[in-house]
Amino acid sequence: MADPRGFLTTPRATPATRPVAERLADWREVHPERVLLPVVGRQAGRCMDCGIPFCHQACPLGNLIPDWNDLVWRDDWRAAAERLHATNNFPEFTGRLCPAPCEAACVLGISESTTGPVTIKNVEVSIVDRAFAEGWVAPQLPERLTDRSVAVVGSGPAGLAAAQQLTRAGHTVVVYERADAPGGLLRYGIPEFKMEKRHLDRRLEQMAAEGTAFRCGVEVGRDVTLQQARERHDAVVLAVGATAWRDLTVPGRDLDGVHQAMEYLPQANRAALGAPVPGALSAAGRHVVIIGGGDTGADCLGTAHRQGAASVTQLEILARPPVSRPEATPWPTWPLVLRTSSAHEEGGERVYSVSTQEFLGDGSGRVRALRLVEVRPAGRGFEPVGGSQRELRADMVLLAMGFVGPEPSPLLDQLGVPMTDRGTVGRDDAYATGVPGVFVAGDAARGQSLIVWAIAEGRACAAAVDRHLTGQDRLPVPIAATARSLAV
Repeated sequence: MADPRGFLTTPRATPATRPVAERLADWREVHPERVLLPVVGRQAGRCMDCGIPFCHQACPLGNLIPDWNDLVWRDDWRAAAERLHATNNFPEFTGRLCPAPCEAACVLGISESTTGPVTIKNVEVSIVDRAFAEGWVAPQLPERLTDRSVAVVGSGPAGLAAAQQLTRAGHTVVVYERADAPGGLLRYGIPEFKMEKRHLDRRLEQMAAEGTAFRCGVEVGRDVTLQQARERHDAVVLAVGATAWRDLTVPGRDLDGVHQAMEYLPQANRAALGAPVPGALSAAGRHVVIIGGGDTGADCLGTAHRQGAASVTQLEILARPPVSRPEATPWPTWPLVLRTSSAHEEGGERVYSVSTQEFLGDGSGRVRALRLVEVRPAGRGFEPVGGSQRELRADMVLLAMGFVGPEPSPLLDQLGVPMTDRGTVGRDDAYATGVPGVFVAGDAARGQSLIVWAIAEGRACAAAVDRHLTGQDRLPVPIAATARSLAV
């Protein structure tokens, strides 16, 4: 185990963020470039190496957290990197973007006598960043090639994980991506201040060196039919995500200035990367209201501040969790609990227990305000509080209310399999659709979820595809990505 007394002698310490004024002037990550490795080692030493490691069970990937905590504490960073990569293809993504259900499950977070759970995310990202810096992350070429070919449709975390696992198993893998560069929402949906794209690009370089081929600017179902993909490849993995956004159908929705978050963020991210975006939406000088209190809303918040918004207000229909009685929170269970992003340190107002009744125009067709009403829980929904209506100034509104499933597309039409009652692609316990040789992984089948779940599903789906192609169990399956878990 790690330091036998570490959890008693060392308080929890999280990495500092750059000063707000400094980070609002650029798009770089909010944390400093370098992490003090001795500090990380001491934090890893707080791990108790529990007899039943709840952190391990809470991680969909089944990351061997006590193992690499111990190795970091012993200053064996290279072995820690190997142990980390044994279960996670992309720890540089999860270490930056995952809300860390592993930390919520840490035994040290249960007792009031301790100072909080082990800083698992920070240890994880420190391991992988050092591994890249030291040159320990190298292409893993398959021992021998098979004569089988697999198409992976979509290059988000699920598609990339499936592609890397299948390439390393010796199959010829082609990833089809409709955007101009691979990465899915990791590239154009996640702002630079949460994860700089150099982390994505260096992993893609590793994958290309291993043999994975990328075909960007190609939409399967339109440029290449599903039937053509099936004829060219022995198996097809659909990892198209759940990008059909939830809308707000209230009067005034069609006013100019009311946009979906995922209309706004990709344009802002492209511009931040230096790409020309003619007519891009901008929050500069505007009074911005964000409807939705989740991570996408927080991404809009940080982006609007960096663009120079006059004011930013984020609305949430749920109540503010009471600080003195956290057990009374109305927020759902983990991982959908209220989370405070680093963007919330940067300014703006967060308003709880409100619902938008109407968007109000200025007479020229542009939004000028929202009509809000306070709400309270009623049964399985909410009811308005009488006499609580008010107007909130807004000349730009961003809807960040989550996603409902995969976008309607020619691909799904050509697939022809039943959709679930949640609007996701139907599949069996082996990730297979009703079409022979066609599998589905990630949010497209699971519904909107966490990046760690997407990677876990990609790995599990790859194992199912490899079994379908070879008749053997050659690839590892994450402990949480089981048939029983798919119903969650």
